[in-house]
Amino acid sequence: MTIDEIRDNFALLDEWDDRYRYVIELGRTLEPMPEDEHSSANKVQGCASQVWLSRKLTRNAAGEPVLNYLGDSDAHIVRGLIAILLTLVSGRTPQQILAAEPIAVFDELGFREHLTPQRSNGLRSMIERIKADARETVAAST
Repeated sequence: MTIDEIRDNFALLDEWDDRYRYVIELGRTLEPMPEDEHSSANKVQGCASQVWLSRKLTRNAAGEPVLNYLGDSDAHIVRGLIAILLTLVSGRTPQQILAAEPIAVFDELGFREHLTPQRSNGLRSMIERIKADARETVAAST
């Protein structure tokens, strides 16, 4: 699924109840995270729900580092938010991740008005964790 497909599907849904159901469905599409990845090292601090993000560093055809992520949460709606976030950042180079503005995409989809402050803070914590990974990867490759 691409972010454009998610945008198009959101545009078809007028009611936020339907949009929440769609977000929950997106969460069900996440690749399963192995149990050993549910570690304290992968746990994202600052989230009301339990959230884990694990990264795997690979290289693209040009030899550049690429960050790939698995994510999980104990909350259905948060799993959906993770699915949208990973659509934006997973499989990208650190430079692409650092240039991305995931909050702007979530705002465009209307989440600013429809997430609790705790969920919004958790989303920001996930984004900051991923951007920190990207900064760390850039620093390690220079």
